[in-house]
Amino acid sequence: MNRKALIAIIVVAAAIAAVIVGVNIAAQVPTASNGSPTQTASPGTASSLLPVQTNPIQNTSTLPGLSIENALAENNVDPSTKQAIGDRLQITLKNSSTKTLNGFEVFYTMTDATTHASESYYLPLTDLTLPAGATTTIYFDNEKGPHHYAENRYSIYRSSTNKVDFAIQVSAKDAAIAKGSATKGAGTGEVVGG
Repeated sequence: MNRKALIAIIVVAAAIAAVIVGVNIAAQVPTASNGSPTQTASPGTASSLLPVQTNPIQNTSTLPGLSIENALAENNVDPSTKQAIGDRLQITLKNSSTKTLNGFEVFYTMTDATTHASESYYLPLTDLTLPAGATTTIYFDNEKGPHHYAENRYSIYRSSTNKVDFAIQVSAKDAAIAKGSATKGAGTGEVVGG
């Protein structure tokens, strides 16, 4: 076989391999029911979260039990140590039901109060369970560790110097959706104790 023919075969084989790898990667990207890419978070997830166009949560339960006790987007305090921590979306959840809750999903919309620009984010919290009577706090900050999940570091929250309002929904299997809100005042995020 001559050299030119061998090079042509190698180039074609490499192109076919690249297409096969690309198709396999695309097939493994989880998507929300609206077709938008999502990310399945687990403790220590540190990837960036992508905006979604619509809320993919399909929970129609009316059973009480799940509530948002507190939601912060600035002046955050670690609930265990009571020490100031960097600004982030922080949500404290309570399970007042008699059963363990799981199958958690979070959907939130952030809106710039001045420009009215908004972005929405969805994340299934596949590792989160909340025993009956328990309270826990979850964080969207790209940090590692239990109950820390992905955020978009280029979001309106991080990039706008205007006031930003959050409308939050947290869903769990067999419980009504819990709703809450948080606000970041004018300025930027990442202020410890700010």
